[in-house]
Amino acid sequence: MQTVVLAAGSGTRLRPFTETQPKPTLPVAGRPLICHTLSAAVAAGASRLVVVVNPNTDAVQRAVGDRVAGVDVEYVTQTEQRGTADAVAAAADSLEDAPFVVLNGDALYDEPSLADLYGSAPAVGSFRVSDPGSYGVLHTEGERVTGVVEKPENPASDLVNAGAYALPAVVRSWLDVPESERGELEFTDVLNRVCGEVEVGTVEFERWLDVGRAWDLLAANEWKVEETGPRVEGEVSEDAVLSEHTYVAPGAEVRSGVVIDGPAYIDSNATVGPNAYIRGTTYVGPEAKVGHAVEVKNSVLMAGATVGHLAYVGDSLLGQDVNFGAGTKVANLRHDGGDVKLTVKGERVSTGRRKFGVVCGDGTKTGINTSLNAGVTLSTGASTTPGEVVTRDR
Repeated sequence: MQTVVLAAGSGTRLRPFTETQPKPTLPVAGRPLICHTLSAAVAAGASRLVVVVNPNTDAVQRAVGDRVAGVDVEYVTQTEQRGTADAVAAAADSLEDAPFVVLNGDALYDEPSLADLYGSAPAVGSFRVSDPGSYGVLHTEGERVTGVVEKPENPASDLVNAGAYALPAVVRSWLDVPESERGELEFTDVLNRVCGEVEVGTVEFERWLDVGRAWDLLAANEWKVEETGPRVEGEVSEDAVLSEHTYVAPGAEVRSGVVIDGPAYIDSNATVGPNAYIRGTTYVGPEAKVGHAVEVKNSVLMAGATVGHLAYVGDSLLGQDVNFGAGTKVANLRHDGGDVKLTVKGERVSTGRRKFGVVCGDGTKTGINTSLNAGVTLSTGASTTPGEVVTRDR
């Protein structure tokens, strides 16, 4: 089935990473986030892919290429970021007069559930969450979806819209909707019309993740690194100890005295050690370095990030070319046992995690013996001085 994948959004809730790269290209277990979405779509039944992109960069096109798993990829541009209905409208002229699927390019879907959606048109993908008021909540009557309400104060259920739709061809002519209160053209308004015109079913996903905030990117890597099969294609020292859930990519090097208690993904040309300890679900990106006597726990180190020696990084995300000075320590636990909070669009928001460290934008540098408090964000290019204790965002 022809499939539209939305990948033109600005990803403001994932700053500082999206200041330097589009959200769909952020790394998840060795691949851009959107590539996981596209692969899942092909496995579920996509016969053609139309990706809606931002006009200001070709990063998505370069990351994805012209084909995914043997299926052609066509790119269309959303000239202005006017909302999800406008994004689908940008792809409408590229679609044949046939049913089609719409997916968000910044979400992860489990393939069996997605295949069920492809076989159930017209239908909407759904997922049960503990905080439905933060999502579009579906209204249902039996097996039928009757509508969706965005972020209601009193949710009617815990079943939310997963941003996945299998739709009849006629919907291409229903994309002209008025602006919402947020000043956007919302695809949920299109969905409400579809539910009023035809009988729409729901496919409840067993697993789904909307990668909207930093801790979601950490969760995405946890999901996909755990799915990566154990394999060693790089160079591993004879006295290094690797758990069975470790992948070492071609060109990567794991040096003497290293212990990796995964799941872990050591990407191409990365180096670990000597005498380093990696535990929890961790992704070490291309050209990244984890040096002598460094401990990394349940974290993401993007391309070129360096944690040279005598440092601790826990439950954190380090952007491209971050450099931690010797002795840098990350706190990842509040003394009161509460969930760690992080700044999102100017507001402190709970991560929902008792353990969460820091977010460091591309090019961040710390001086030796820096201490970073749990929930701190260092913006792109930020730096600290030797011995500094950082308790607030910078």
